[in-house]
Amino acid sequence: MDEVGRGAPAGPATVGVVVVDDGSPPAPLGVRDSKLLRPSARESLVPVIEVWAVAWAVGHAEPWEVDQFGVTGALRLAGLRALSQLAVPPDLVLLDGAHDWLSPSVHEGMSRAQADLSWVPVVTKVKADTTCASVAAASVLAKVARDAIMVGLAQEHPDYGWDVNKGYGTAVHMEALGRLGPTSQHRLSWRLPNMDGST
Repeated sequence: MDEVGRGAPAGPATVGVVVVDDGSPPAPLGVRDSKLLRPSARESLVPVIEVWAVAWAVGHAEPWEVDQFGVTGALRLAGLRALSQLAVPPDLVLLDGAHDWLSPSVHEGMSRAQADLSWVPVVTKVKADTTCASVAAASVLAKVARDAIMVGLAQEHPDYGWDVNKGYGTAVHMEALGRLGPTSQHRLSWRLPNMDGST
């Protein structure tokens, strides 16, 4: 599993999961950490990854859930939502990084099915997105799915530049926040420009 959108002041926190097993063939050519790929390369890999994986899914947590549960809690919700979609549940989850954000901490609003998935053993590995093909593939699926959401939301909120910055804190995004204030897609618990009505 891998996450995207953790540090963005707007948009969902998104988690991708790709299941492989000991019968899986080698990873498709070009699969690597989504941050190392051009958008067009990421998009072209999605159907290839979907065929290669034993199972795959993407889960999201909304900005208000980041506000309510914090980033870690929101990532957990997104991860459990992704896991709950799988036809083939994993025996083990490998997370990129040193921090286990997936293991149990039941939040209000978590379904029984999501809570029941909290038993899945979790292993963390720093740089797993650059050394493990299934984690890299999960990052690609998550990034493409989240980027598509942000491009769609940019139609409703064109001033923030989400079609380009995907909700991250670029100068264009921060200038629009200071001028216009936050939208429903912003993480209101974060320190954002114009939260007190000033610029």
